[in-house]
Amino acid sequence: MEVSSSSYSQPLSLHKHHFPPPQHRRVSARFNHLKSQTPLFISPNYPFTTSCSTSSSCSSYFGNTLNYVSIGVYKPNPILRKRSFSILCGVFERFTERAIKAVMFSQKEAKSLGQKMVFTQHLLLGLIAEDRSSLGFLGSGVTIEKAREVVREIWNEEIDQEGNVKGESEKGGLSSSATDVPFSVSTKRVFEAAVEYSKNMGYHFIAPEHIAIGLFTVDDGNAGRVLKRLGINANDLATVAVSRLQGELAKDGRDPPTSSKRMREKLVPGKVTIDRSSEKVKDKSALAQFCVDLTARASDGLIDPVIGRETEIQRITQILCRKTKCNPILLGEAGVGKTAIAEGLATNILEGNVPEFLLTKRILSLDIGLLISGAKERGELEGRVTTLIKEIKESGKVVLFIDEVHSLIGSGTVGRGNKGSGLDIGNLLKPSLGRGEIQCIASTTMDEYRMHFEKDTALARRFQPVLINEPSQEDAVRILLGLREKYEVHHGCRYTLEALNAAVQLSARYIPDRHLPDKAIDLIDEAGSKSRMESYKRRKAQEVHVLTKSPDDYWQEIREVHAMHEVVLESRRNNLDEASNMEDDSKLNLEQSVAMDNDDESVVGPDEIAAVASMWSGIPVQQLNADERMLLVGLEELLRKRVIGQDEAVAAISRAVKRSRVGLKDPDRPIAAMLFCGPTGVGKTELSKALAQCYFGSEDAMLRLDMSEYMERHTVSKLIGSPPGYVGYGEGGTLTEAIRRRPFTVVLLDEIEKAHPDIFNILLQLFEDGHLTDSQGRKVSFKNALVVMTSNVGSAAIAKGRQNSLGFFHADDDESASYAGLKTLVMEELKSHFRPELLNRIDEVVVFRSLEKTQLLEILDIMLQEVKKRLISLGIDLEVSKATLDLICEQGYDRSYGARPLRRAVTLLVEDPLSEAILSEDYKPGDTAVVDLDDSGNPVVTNKSNQNLHISDTKSFL
Repeated sequence: MEVSSSSYSQPLSLHKHHFPPPQHRRVSARFNHLKSQTPLFISPNYPFTTSCSTSSSCSSYFGNTLNYVSIGVYKPNPILRKRSFSILCGVFERFTERAIKAVMFSQKEAKSLGQKMVFTQHLLLGLIAEDRSSLGFLGSGVTIEKAREVVREIWNEEIDQEGNVKGESEKGGLSSSATDVPFSVSTKRVFEAAVEYSKNMGYHFIAPEHIAIGLFTVDDGNAGRVLKRLGINANDLATVAVSRLQGELAKDGRDPPTSSKRMREKLVPGKVTIDRSSEKVKDKSALAQFCVDLTARASDGLIDPVIGRETEIQRITQILCRKTKCNPILLGEAGVGKTAIAEGLATNILEGNVPEFLLTKRILSLDIGLLISGAKERGELEGRVTTLIKEIKESGKVVLFIDEVHSLIGSGTVGRGNKGSGLDIGNLLKPSLGRGEIQCIASTTMDEYRMHFEKDTALARRFQPVLINEPSQEDAVRILLGLREKYEVHHGCRYTLEALNAAVQLSARYIPDRHLPDKAIDLIDEAGSKSRMESYKRRKAQEVHVLTKSPDDYWQEIREVHAMHEVVLESRRNNLDEASNMEDDSKLNLEQSVAMDNDDESVVGPDEIAAVASMWSGIPVQQLNADERMLLVGLEELLRKRVIGQDEAVAAISRAVKRSRVGLKDPDRPIAAMLFCGPTGVGKTELSKALAQCYFGSEDAMLRLDMSEYMERHTVSKLIGSPPGYVGYGEGGTLTEAIRRRPFTVVLLDEIEKAHPDIFNILLQLFEDGHLTDSQGRKVSFKNALVVMTSNVGSAAIAKGRQNSLGFFHADDDESASYAGLKTLVMEELKSHFRPELLNRIDEVVVFRSLEKTQLLEILDIMLQEVKKRLISLGIDLEVSKATLDLICEQGYDRSYGARPLRRAVTLLVEDPLSEAILSEDYKPGDTAVVDLDDSGNPVVTNKSNQNLHISDTKSFL
C-alpha cells in the first residue's frame, strides 16, 4: 500500500504492530468492505488526509456517497501516536453535493495535468468546473476551458524553467484513479478556512462558495496567478460568493448572523484571515438555536406570577424526580394555564423551591415553528431533533418543555403525505424518554391527546398525564389580583377590585367558547388598552383646545390670575397667619383635585370591562342607562304600533325581554322559549321581526328557519352539522353556527308543526339547558337568544270558538275570560300534535286572535307608509282618498287568511296604478300622487301639482 502525505511519501509495509490500539480499531459499518485490507483512520489535526492505495474501493465508495471523499491510513509515527485518533465518520458530512463534486473535479484536473497532488490552482479549476452557470464562475464569465488553458500555460512555463519537474512527477507515480490524488498542505488549509468561515457565518453546511472564500484568503499564490491572468479580482468573486450564500438562507426564511459587509471587509486576498478569537460569532448549538430558556426569563422578570397552581406544580416536580419515565404531560383545554405552569416551575427552580435534584436544572421551551421551518430536505428535521436530543443528554441539566406537542408528533418524513419511509419524530423521542436520558414536559389538549397519543400506546406510556382543569371563578379572581400590577404598569391605569370581579363573571357568562383565566385576562388587558387610548384622546383634545384659544381668552385668564393675586396679598396683610393656612389648604385641595382628575382618567372599573365584553359578544351587558331604560319601558308600546290587535302576545314577549335585561331570568336557559299559535296572517312572524328591530338592533338580528325544510329525518344534521363520515362534516350546522357568531338574537322556528319529530328532541336540550352540542362536540350557548316558534295548530279551535255556544267573543263577556277559554281550546289541540315534554319546557304559549275588520285600517296605514317610503326615494309624495281606503279594506278582508289578502289588495289598487302613472306622466321631485276612485269605482292616479283639485277626503301617510 502506498501513502501520499506530508509526513510519509514512501510506501509503507503493514505489519501486525502497525495496527492501532484496540480502542482505535473501530471501523465504520459503511467501510466493512475494507476491513480485510486496512484499518481506516484519520488524524484530527489533518481532517483531509490523503487517500489510501486501495484505489478502486476508496474511489468507488467516494463516488457513491456524499459523506466521505478521501481516506487516510493509520501510520505508526511516534509523534502521531501521541495524538488522539478518531474514527472516520463524517469528515465531509457537512459538505454539500456540489462541494463534493468540486473536490472530485479538482482531483480529476490534477490527474489530467500529471500532478500527484491537488494544489490550489487545481481546486480553483474544480470550483469553476462545478459552477455551470451561463454567466461563468461566480458571474465572472470565466469558463472551465479558458481557466484550464491558463493553468496549462502556467504549468508549461514552469516546465520550461525547471526541466526536472515533470520527471519528478513521473517518478512519484500516479494512482490509477483520478479521485486518489491527495491534497497539498495549502489545499488542506483552504478546506480548514472553508470550515471556519462556515461556522463564523452561521451555516450548517459547507458549499462551494465557502471553499471559494477560503481559496481567496489562504491562497499560496498559485490560484492567485491564475486569477490575475484571467483578469479577475478575488474580492469581487468573494462578494458574489457571500451574496449567493445569503440568497440560500433567504429562500429558507432565515437571516445570516454575519452581514455580508463584515465578511467582505475580511476577505483580503493573499492573507489568512481566519479569526479564532472568542469574539467571533460561533456556531450556535441546537438548544440555543431552537429553545428559549424559561429559567433565564424568570431571572429577568419576564414571566408573570403563577397563582393557584401549587398542586399541579408539585405533581410535575414529583414526576420529574422519578428515575424513569420522568416526563409529565399537561392535559387541558386552551387557555387554562398549561404554559403558565411550566413557567411557574422555572420560577420555583430560580427561587430554590424544588428538591436538590432539580436545583441545577434549566427549563428550555422548544420553539416548534423554528425547529420545523427551513427543514426542506428529506431527513433534515429528524437530524435537528437527533442533535437536540444529543445535546440534552450531554448537558444533563436540561428539562425540555414542548408546548403544543401534538404539532411535533407525527412530523418528519412520514408525516409529509404519509408516503415516505423516514422516521416519525415521536419514534426518535421514545428511547430516550423511556430510559430517562432526557426529561421532557409536554402540553396538549385532551382532543389532541386522544388523536396522537392514545393511538400510540408506546409513546403514551412514556408520559405521565397531569390534568389541568379550568380554575373556579374565585381562583380566577386571585389570578387576576396577582397579575394586576403588571398590567397597571403596562397600561398606565388602575384596576379596581370590582373590575376584576366583573371580568371573571362576565367572561364566564357571555364568552362560553373560551376558558378561564385566559378570557378574563384578555378582558382586563383590552379594557386597559381602551382606557389608555381614551386618555390619549382627551389629552389631544385639551391640547387642541389650548392651541385654538384666542388672545382675548389668554388676557382674560391673566386678569383673573392678577385679581386672585391681589386678593391673596390683601388677605395676607389683614391676617398673615390665617392667609397662610388658607393658602396651604387651597394648595392641598388643588393637589387632591388634580390627583382625583388623574385617577378618573386612568381608572378601569366594571363599566369599562362590561363595554369590552359587550363589544366581543354583541350582548348588551353594561348597566342600564337612561336611554335603555326608556326603551324597555316603552317597548310594549313600540311593538303595538307594528303588530295590531295582539296585545296579549306583545305583553308576553315584552315581559320576557325585561326579565332578561334586569338579570332576573334563569342564567342557564334562553331568554324565553315561546310558542305563537293562531291562524295565518295575524302577525306571528311580524311580531318576531318587530322585536328584532326595536330591541335587538335590526331585523338582521333574527335567525329565521322555515321548518318545512326539516320534514325529513336526515335534515336534523342541517341544524347541528353532519356527523363524521357524512358529506358536510366539519362545516357546522345552520342553527349552531349562526348562534356561535351572533349569540344575542331572535331565533324564529316558523311553522314548527311541519318539522320532523326528531327535531323536537334537539329542542328539549335547548329549552332546558340553554345549549346545543354540534356534530364536532362543541357546546353552543343559547342563553342570550330568544326562541320563538310559530304554529298554525289551533286555528280550527279558534274558528270554532267564535261560533260555539260558549260565546267567547260576545260583547257582554269579559275579555280576559274570553281569551282564557280560547287558549284552553288551543292547548287541547296542541297536546295532540306535540309531546308533553316539549310543551312542558315552553315558557309561554301565546294565542293570536283573528283580525277584526276595524283593525285592518291600522294595518293598512302601516302598509301604505311602506309604499310612501319607496315613493319618497323618487321624490314623490303620496295621498290616498278615504274611498280608496274603504275599497282596499273591503277587498282585502278575509277572516280566515288574516292580513295577507290586504297586502295583495294594496298591490292591486295602489301600487299598480302608481307604476302606470309614473311611467305615463312626467312626475318631478316634489310632486304629489293622489290615488282616488273614478266614477266607475276604479282607482285612478293624478298629479296634484298639475291641477287645482281639492280632495277633502284624501289622507297623507307618514
